[in-house]
Amino acid sequence: MGSEMSSLPDLELFTMGMWSIGLGAIGVAVTGILLANTDLFLSKPEAASLEFLETTELKSLGEEERTFKAGELWKKNGAVIMAVRRPGCFLCREEASELSSLKPQLDQLGVPLYAVVKEKIGTEVEDFQHYFKGEIFLDEKKKFYGPHKRKMLSMGLIRLGVWQNFLRAWKNGYSGNLEGEGFILGGVYVIGAGKQGVLLEHREREFGDKVSLRSVLDAAEKIKPQAADTD
Repeated sequence: MGSEMSSLPDLELFTMGMWSIGLGAIGVAVTGILLANTDLFLSKPEAASLEFLETTELKSLGEEERTFKAGELWKKNGAVIMAVRRPGCFLCREEASELSSLKPQLDQLGVPLYAVVKEKIGTEVEDFQHYFKGEIFLDEKKKFYGPHKRKMLSMGLIRLGVWQNFLRAWKNGYSGNLEGEGFILGGVYVIGAGKQGVLLEHREREFGDKVSLRSVLDAAEKIKPQAADTD
């Protein structure tokens, strides 16, 4: 009887210890989720200068492949350029479709719409063209994703905003796949003609963080086309 009685405090201590560990683990998990939904651990984007972007080597993806400096894209009439995180991503397809809805207004302004991708895998770029109504180029050095390339890894999957973006795109009928690299965050640029500079630089904060279409148009309206003989 005595030995049974002496074991009871040990059992109570063990039970209390397990409860403490469990509660501590729950506390850590909750704290982690709360912190993941703040901007505390998000890497801050570094603005890309015109000089940094214009020397980027891009490759065309048509039958006749050519390599050229990105500055050619906006030399005369400026450009709107989407840096695509992953062509197969349904969130990227949603943003591409919405940007493409601006094409009639951009055409009136004489401003072309382009996109760059990090890699070409299978038919991913061709499939993306169903959503994006502009020419697409390959940026192998990922300069349009820099100068400081930012990644969102598994932490993104516990962010409330990401899940809200998932739900929005899904409700809008978009679907996709996980082919290719999709952790380096993308963005959208509006670049003025010639040396006018970067008029808008939207950097994706989290998966599905879309640019404001109104801000794209506002920036595009500020572009001052260059004369035909301007170097």
